[in-house]
This record gives sequence, structure tokens and C-alpha cells, in this order.
Amino acid sequence: MSEFSIKPERTAESVARHIEALILEGSLRPGEALLSERDLALRLNVSRPTVRDGLKLLEERGLLTGERGKGARVAQMGQQALTDPLLALLADKPELTDHYLEFRDVVESRAAALAAERGTEIDMQAIRDCRTRIEKAHEAGLAEDEAAADADLHIAIYEASHNLVLLQIMRALASGLRSDIARNRSRIFAVREIRETLRDQHLSIAQAILDRDPVAAESASHAHLSFVRQSERELREMERQTDLSLRRQESGGIGQG
Repeated sequence: MSEFSIKPERTAESVARHIEALILEGSLRPGEALLSERDLALRLNVSRPTVRDGLKLLEERGLLTGERGKGARVAQMGQQALTDPLLALLADKPELTDHYLEFRDVVESRAAALAAERGTEIDMQAIRDCRTRIEKAHEAGLAEDEAAADADLHIAIYEASHNLVLLQIMRALASGLRSDIARNRSRIFAVREIRETLRDQHLSIAQAILDRDPVAAESASHAHLSFVRQSERELREMERQTDLSLRRQESGGIGQG
């Protein structure tokens, strides 16, 4: 939390509004721990009882959670209610992955353009850091590290878009995004050509944003997700044909013909 001073005469409601704004703008993330009441009081230049009452207001609004002796944390704000049914549906019906990727294409392509237009220097540095991590993990052949950096890049792009609604929705879907990326990579990482293409596509998206070229950023993101969708379709078809062949072989010991 950055340095900030609230005038002493302001109330617990003022403290609550200040922290609420930090949560909604994404400066405080779901699950993130707040400073202690003592440190918050010093940072905001108010009394500890005022801080305590402000935190209580945010707990009542569902924005914070707290346990005695552990301090306050930013609440998940219904993320499980949003993501659990979706993840269960995708697990039960893998063919719906295409719908999910189509959704990501629509949202992320526009987010990339917005990031190129609105991203601050802090946002750009976060994107540079993700780009560097992707390159290093790729060169070292560390699939899990590359997948983590991949997911972090997408989250960094949402943050750089500075669209608060988009950011909150996609943060809610972050666990699904990470699972989706990990699942995709586990299936296609072994194909060297695809692995190289994915690396190049992520670097292109990042560079377009860093160049502050919204058209190129949107185009690069769309090309990336279109490629992932097509790769997924081809892999599912290959798996379908393999399953069919196996069933035909197994039926030889069952049928009477």
C-alpha cells in the first residue's frame, strides 16, 4: 500500500472508502493481507479505533475477511461461485474449451489494445518482467515456469488495461486461466513447433504493448488465441481418432463376427 495520509478528523467511513478504492482499482489483490491496525493507523494518520471500525465496515460489505490474531485480508468476492461451475463444466465437457478460448479471444484482444493505450510505466515494467521470465524459462526448457510466466503476462495485461470491471472479472477467472494454460501446455508443449510459436506469439503481444501500438497488440493477441483454439481442435480430433482405433481393437475380443 503506498504512502497516504487521511486527515485526522475523517471517520471510519473515510478509511473504508480509501481501502475500498484500492481494492476496486486492483492495487490490493484478492487474498492479499493488509497491514496491521497499528501500521494502518500510522500510514493513514488516524487512530487505531478508527481503522478498526473502517475494517469492520469493509468486512460487513464482503470486501475483507478477518480472523482473530491474523489480521484482515482482501476477500475473494465470490470468485469461487463464479469459477467453480465453469471449471467443473470444462472438466466434464472438454469440447467447451473452444467456447472458453473464444471468450478469452474477445476479451483479451481488446484488453491488449487498452493496455497499449493506457498502461503506466509500472504496468509496462511488469510486462517486461513477464517477457523476460518467458524467454528464460523457454530457453531452459522449464515448462511449468514458462506456463506460470505466461499466465502472469495475461494478468499483467488485464491490469494494464485499467478497466476495473474487466480486471475484477478476469482476476476471478485467474485460477481457471492458470489451469487452462497449464493443461494446454501439458498437451502441446511436446510439439516443438507449437512451443516455439507460442513463445514468439507472447513476445509479439508484449512488444506491441510496450511499443504502445494498440492495433498491433490487439492483432497479436487475436492471432495467439486463434492459434491456440485451432491447436486444441486438432489435438481433440487426434485424441478422438486414437480412442476410436483403440475401441475397434478392443471390440475384436468381444464381438461375434
